[in-house]
Amino acid sequence: MRALLRLASFAPRRQASSSRFLVDKFDRHHTYLRISLTERCNLRCQYCMPLEGVQLSKPSHLLTTPEIVKLVQLFAQGGISKIRLTGGEPLLRKDLPEIVGHLKGISGIRTIGMTTNGVTLHRTLSSLQEAGLDKLNISLDTLEERKFEFIARRKGLRHVLRSIDEAVQAGFTPLKINCVVMKGLNDDEISSFVALTKDKPIDVRFIEYMPFDGNRWNFSKFVAYKDMLSAIEASHGDVVRLENDYNDTAKSYKVPGYTGHFGFITSMSEHFCGSCNRLRLSAEGSLKVCLFGASEVSLRDALRSGADDAELMSLIGMAVKKKKAAHAGMFNISKSKNKPMILIGGLFSNLSIRLFSSSQLSHLDSQGKARMVDTSEKEITQREASARAVVHLGKSIYDAVKENNVKKGDVLSVARIAGISAAKATPSLIPLCHTLGLSYVGIEFHLREVDHSVEVVSVVRCADRTGVEMEALTAVAVASLTVYDMCKAMSKDMEIREIRLLYKKGGKSN
Repeated sequence: MRALLRLASFAPRRQASSSRFLVDKFDRHHTYLRISLTERCNLRCQYCMPLEGVQLSKPSHLLTTPEIVKLVQLFAQGGISKIRLTGGEPLLRKDLPEIVGHLKGISGIRTIGMTTNGVTLHRTLSSLQEAGLDKLNISLDTLEERKFEFIARRKGLRHVLRSIDEAVQAGFTPLKINCVVMKGLNDDEISSFVALTKDKPIDVRFIEYMPFDGNRWNFSKFVAYKDMLSAIEASHGDVVRLENDYNDTAKSYKVPGYTGHFGFITSMSEHFCGSCNRLRLSAEGSLKVCLFGASEVSLRDALRSGADDAELMSLIGMAVKKKKAAHAGMFNISKSKNKPMILIGGLFSNLSIRLFSSSQLSHLDSQGKARMVDTSEKEITQREASARAVVHLGKSIYDAVKENNVKKGDVLSVARIAGISAAKATPSLIPLCHTLGLSYVGIEFHLREVDHSVEVVSVVRCADRTGVEMEALTAVAVASLTVYDMCKAMSKDMEIREIRLLYKKGGKSN
């Protein structure tokens, strides 16, 4: 049984602002401004940006340091007292210490924080602290090297861990660690992150996976904070609920006897829109009053067109007054148009599109003609791959499948056979794939009542010179199509979504 000790009441406490132009029609006083300093990043995190990349703004379109200082001075007049610098990766901005120093000197600004991926933080930590940096958040989603490279598409875990240790030694207390939790990827590490708080003054904040344009958000990856909390209690015992200020985004907890604490940012399952006091300024000078809202106001254009202080403050005030009571909810957000997170400067810390010559492409020869890769020199190793797909059925079809009441027969049994057969037939379906001696093909189905869908997961194994990821992907694709075919007489309003590789093992890349 969960034993939660309430240490304090949660009565609202608002800070009074010196002006009403940052107060919206729901009487929310905005005192917190997040500023994206750059769109560039030295990591390529999968949840942060689309696989196909983003179009970066021209340098001339980004706010200059004097323009940032000017706008912050206006925001400070309206009651902004807390600044957080984000990106992209803010450490890629060469004049970052100078920016921190300028902002720290603005009347009314009490706190300067920064969110970073921490890869290069240890190089500039002391200069940033001297300039006036008060608070520090480091984004880290895994403690495993290989998984870090998979999520971030880059190496760097040891550098991040070094930065965490040095930040703690420098006195950033509590040092906040932002961890985006995704089912099947890093949800098995939740307890390991909590263990970091045992001897260090660290605040680990588990963030519910949120939908942004291009990050391929899917409910099957979503882990609600209550499920995370249950996992923590299972491994660490009963926990204590801590006091939160009115505008805090995290629900805070502590393992009794541990030095640090942990919390959950529940933007999706239990939003905190009613107490939201945050505004966002993108690197190109656009004001966003809601992280999940598509509307923006260009303060850069107004500033460069010669608008005076009164006009700029009026423009900001009108944007704030249009802020909605709450965001639209995770399922509606996932269907709406918004920028990729990398261009917003969201909770976390670009992806360039690579162009290859034909000589660099393994399936083309020097004349650009298709060829099969020669694997004869590769070592025979144990190979394994897993893939998944989701078939959204709708309630009536879902109930029929669950109760095995579909006229064509046992849907999932037929789909399992189809998926296994498809994996074995992959070389005849996908050009240039090698014929492999598969040792195992497994297909599992998970019925999800919350969105009336069936999740299809495959596992394929062999001992050979090349991997079986195509076999795993083909298996879930054909199994999903079979589910569709078996049920289409009932309704064609079904969708097959997110066919993707979960992992591959064996071989050079592992």
